Order: sequence, then C-alpha cells, then structure tokens
Amino acid sequence: MNWDDTTDTPAAERLVGSAADREDQAVEAALRPKDLGEFIGQEKVREQLDLVLRAARARGATADHVLLSGAPGLGKTTLSMIIAAEMGAPIRITSGPAIQHAGDLAAILSSLQEGEVLFLDEIHRMSRPAEEMLYMAMEDFRVDVIVGKGPGATAIPLELPPFTLVGATTRAGLLPPPLRDRFGFTAHMEFYEPAELERVVHRSAHLLEVEIETDGAAEIAGRSRGTPRIANRLLRRVRDYAQVKADGIITREVAAAALAVYEVDARGLDRLDRAVLQALLKLFGGGPVGLSTLAVAVGEERETVEEVAEPFLVREGLLARTPRGRVATPAAWAHLGLTPPGSSGAGNGQQDLFGA
Repeated sequence: MNWDDTTDTPAAERLVGSAADREDQAVEAALRPKDLGEFIGQEKVREQLDLVLRAARARGATADHVLLSGAPGLGKTTLSMIIAAEMGAPIRITSGPAIQHAGDLAAILSSLQEGEVLFLDEIHRMSRPAEEMLYMAMEDFRVDVIVGKGPGATAIPLELPPFTLVGATTRAGLLPPPLRDRFGFTAHMEFYEPAELERVVHRSAHLLEVEIETDGAAEIAGRSRGTPRIANRLLRRVRDYAQVKADGIITREVAAAALAVYEVDARGLDRLDRAVLQALLKLFGGGPVGLSTLAVAVGEERETVEEVAEPFLVREGLLARTPRGRVATPAAWAHLGLTPPGSSGAGNGQQDLFGA
C-alpha cells in the first residue's frame, strides 16, 4: 500500500500513487487496449513481444514464458491480457501472495487448458515451496503431487498441458536465478515520456467521451510521473473539475486549476512529496539528515517516506541518498523557490556532494 495526502490514508487512494484502487481497476478494464497495435509506449518491448508471439503462432505452439518487470501502473497486466488475446487463448489471473502453499499452485496448474495463459502478478512474493514446484511445471509441464506425510509420503507425477506463464514483478532482483532463467522472454518496462503519456490521455479521453484540447492533455501528462495509471486517474479528476467549474472542456488552464485543487504540482509532486522536501530544506538546511529524523519531521512512518515519497524524488533528481543521510539537490531548492545556504555549506554537507 502507498499513502494518500493525509497521514493515515492508504496508498491506493493517493492521487499520484501507482497502486490501483477499485475505481482504477474498473476504469482500466474499459480503457485497456486489446492488441499490441493499440498499446501505446514501450516500443522495444512491443516489437520484441510481437516477434515472440508471431513465431509461436506460425509454429502452432504455445508462446514462451514471459517475465515483465517494472514499476506499478506501466501496463504489465494489460500486456498479459494482450498476450492471451494475440494467441487466441483464455487467461487465468492470480498473484504471488495468493499462492502460499505448493498445493495452491498445483490446483491452479492442474486445471489449466492447453495453450492457456497464466498471469502471476507479484511473482517474487510467492512462497518458496510453490516456487520450487513452478520450476518443473515451466520446464517439463509436470508437477509432483505429494500424497501422505512422513516416510510413507508418495510423489505422484501429474502431467500438465502446455501453457504460457506470464510473470509480473516490481522487484526483479528478488527473483531467484533458477526461476528467472526459465522464462523464454524477459522485458523491463520503462517509465513513459510526456509525449507518450499525452497520447494515452487523448485515447482515454476519447473512450471516456471527454473533450480535451492538446495543451490540456500535455498539462496532465506532465504531472503523471511517467505512469499511464496516474495519467488516467488525473484525467478523471480533471474531468470532474471541468464539468463542475468550467464548460466541460479540458484546456491547459482548466487542467492546471483542477490539479492545484488536488495539490499536484507541475512536476507531479503532491503534499507528501513537498512535505519531505520542505522539511529537508527548511528544518535541516538541505541535509544530510537521517531517514528516521526526516520521517518524524513530516509526521509519517519511516517506511512511508522511504517507500512512497523517496523513489520519485530520487528519480526526479530532487533528493539524494548518501551514507551520511538524505540530502537535497540544487534542483530541490529551485523547485520550491528557496535559496540554498552559502557556498561554505556549513553544517549541511552539500559541499561534499555538489561542490556548493
């Protein structure tokens, strides 16, 4: 879970959070592209995946197992559904945390149809016994079901129909090499460029029957943190504002005014992000400061600051993690319109990092 703009609200409700809430899931189902031709962005991944799927169809075989890694909200689930559609196969969807025992996985695998696509989200969170069972299932299309306990236990081999496993993970480094090596095709999904997100916003606005101008779409795209899920969420909130406060048409001015109401600034920072930066700059002179101290200063849990706010701030070049603590970059001072301390850098440690 991420966190919202209040200190005690779960993350999926945070407007710029990448986790999907129920509203996101319902809307995404309607907005999802149906084939690779409709899918926007991830050009290299689409090109490579298209070759894999075309070759499999030409051979009349099931597609190789596919591993998709990348941050939440970039389209891993969408691509898994496209893989099934392109192969003309049904899809079964589950997740790593839902498979706590080898028997859970055996039940799923034994009910698969030939050629079916099994989408396993957050595959790195699967239990170890189930993971070891998956090795044989992926490689030999067979699992050994253990019957009984102790010395009298018997392994009964169970043949499986050929299937395609699509694994998705936000933390590819946590996958053990034996599992990672069994995927025939591995792809890492990158954050989107603003121009790509602008196309996503235009497409979603068309499907939602929302009138939007080019500069309005650009304004939303620029604040979406490189993530289509966030772009679609911001579009819905701007649509609401346009219907209530304007004439229903999304222009740059309308989009900027709407997102100001929701406290999402021009770089996509929200209240929590700005609170972290303001504490770092105003209370600690830009750092270095320890994570626990910084969390106390903003009234958040340590894990919230580290896992929710910091990744985007680091990616944007506004904050640096160092052995001595968190340090603000010159870009952070500029973004908040503050003047850095003098070039001596006394007490704040910026001299060592940035030559200030």
